[in-house]
Amino acid sequence: MINTALPKIWYGGDYNPEQWGPEEWAEDVRMFKLAGIDVVTLNVFSWAMTQPAEDIYDFSGLDATMDRMHQNGIYVCLATGTGAHPAWMARKYPDVLRVDYQGRKRAFGGRHNSCPSSPTYRRYSQAMAARLAERYKHHPALLIWHVSNEYGGYCYCSACAVQFRNWLQQRYSSLEAVNRAWNTRFWGHTFYEWEEIVPPNELSEEWSGNRTNFQGISLDYRRFQSDSLLDCYKLEYDALKAQTPHIPVTTNLMGLYPELDYFKWAQHLDVVSWDNYPSLDTPVSLTAMTHDLMRGLKAGQPFMIMEQTPSQQNWQPYNSLKRPGVMRLWSYQGVARGADTVMFFQLRRSVGACEKYHGAVIEHVGHEHTRVFRECAALGAELEALGDSLLDARVPAKVAIVFDWENRWAIQLSSGPSIALDYVAEVHKYYKALFDQHIQVDMIGVEQDLTGYDVVIAPVLYMVKPGYASKLEQYVSAGGIFLTTFFSGIVNENDLVTTGGYPGELRRLLGIWAEEIDALLPGHTNEIVLQQSWGALEGRYECGILCDLIHAEGAEVLASYGTDFYAGMPAVTVNTFGQGKAYYIASSPDEAFLSGLLRNLCADRGIRPLVEATEGVEAAVRAKDGHELLFLMNHRPESAKIMLQEGSYLNMLTQQTVQGEVELSGRDVLILKK
Repeated sequence: MINTALPKIWYGGDYNPEQWGPEEWAEDVRMFKLAGIDVVTLNVFSWAMTQPAEDIYDFSGLDATMDRMHQNGIYVCLATGTGAHPAWMARKYPDVLRVDYQGRKRAFGGRHNSCPSSPTYRRYSQAMAARLAERYKHHPALLIWHVSNEYGGYCYCSACAVQFRNWLQQRYSSLEAVNRAWNTRFWGHTFYEWEEIVPPNELSEEWSGNRTNFQGISLDYRRFQSDSLLDCYKLEYDALKAQTPHIPVTTNLMGLYPELDYFKWAQHLDVVSWDNYPSLDTPVSLTAMTHDLMRGLKAGQPFMIMEQTPSQQNWQPYNSLKRPGVMRLWSYQGVARGADTVMFFQLRRSVGACEKYHGAVIEHVGHEHTRVFRECAALGAELEALGDSLLDARVPAKVAIVFDWENRWAIQLSSGPSIALDYVAEVHKYYKALFDQHIQVDMIGVEQDLTGYDVVIAPVLYMVKPGYASKLEQYVSAGGIFLTTFFSGIVNENDLVTTGGYPGELRRLLGIWAEEIDALLPGHTNEIVLQQSWGALEGRYECGILCDLIHAEGAEVLASYGTDFYAGMPAVTVNTFGQGKAYYIASSPDEAFLSGLLRNLCADRGIRPLVEATEGVEAAVRAKDGHELLFLMNHRPESAKIMLQEGSYLNMLTQQTVQGEVELSGRDVLILKK
């Protein structure tokens, strides 16, 4: 449980009373109560108000808001406000300003605008966190700390260059080791002094974002920048914990955001929180996968939805409204997959600047007689009625999919073999095949223990980190099923090719050798041809993007390529290793093949679908105190029929009993307790 002070699913969101006055404040409290809102996030971007000058702090406005919330039974998620530095700081101390990818020094403006290596930024942000902790450590409204906001963005300034060299010295100890790791004898790049190393941007090694001459230096710079921002977070975390060790601390992550290694970050968050902003046309399975990934960052611990919109966003090309029922539906999707909070950005719409058209619980009209408010109030009442029945419930899964940010960076930076290779898209293909069959999945990192899973899938495991091949061998030898794909086992953690034949360290486990890798042109495909029918699979299936030309070295060939000069060569193999099996999929297969393949693997291990339902219905389970809570969510506007497993169920939202086949209205939700 995040904090026992409020034993229910937290409901609320970002609140910016500093943008309004006393008349609106009174109305806000009245409408918060109508909507069932019991948590507000304060002070997210208030650094300029709470510290108007270098030697002046003013917490009077925040004091009044904290007291007003407490007097009205509303708790506070209190942010440190350090997500955007004040203008006076940028003017007096220009070291806080970032240098961008093109080498240009920024002026004051926007947000994500502070250099993570700046001594000034680090000093003042830590001091602000310490002052807030000292001031509010005993305030009865304080529920959780929220450090900064949506960390992200890289800096390429001279201070970052110095710190990058320091980081390299700690990682490698010597320049000789750096030169080996980066293969600097290529193109005569050998470094003889630390000061010769500069950040990789458009002035040096990179162009167009993820194109680079030297993958090693670009990969390490991403690691360094992620670590630098994490260090900034940890300075504030430590300052808060020194005064309030009993209060949890978090910062809001951004799901599949590419620039930070969230598995590393999660080690320093008391609870993971994230901001969920799918578009109207975002695949439902991709949002579900992202929820599962956020849950997986701390090995299944429940997480927070820190932000979502009640209606629409403002920063997309086309900012569609959430259709009636969708806000409730997507909120329960998060809860079904491990969220213990439902929170919005924003509670009252701003009247100016870039977020004035971002949705809010309280619209510009200023009263409760809107569709959005009515939906928010209805959800608030449901969450109140559910009480603590869902709180701290876990999500049981026997299938895991491996996701690794450093592997993602390395694939993005790879100079070949195909720009069509998208790591997230390939991971999502495997996730979606299981999602569509209502089979629960844990998204895990490479550090996580594998012994609790029957099936582990690692799509495009291009980078094999030290010890991971041995870990996989132990897992399979003990009886596990492991599946990986084309372009796996190619490089080590420094993006240096493992010589001796692909898939490198995985070759013994998989029982194959990949001789070449063919990149298919856009619109071109090959075929996977089954040797014989295999459970749900038979015949021929399309595949594309890349095709590994492999030879079996002890593995059984299950399918071969159907066309081109490598027709007849293995496309799908399985290798018995100890008591388990290791599968290799040598290309990117179509949806039908993946569906049948994963159905076969799960059936072999007795993993059953949660329900039998029509397309468009999502199923998930959370378990607590020996009971399972089944969530059924219909993402279609039309009603859907669902066949429940044997037994009767209690509808947690209506307290009625259901069994057998049930009909679920369009965009409706069932929460069933067996």
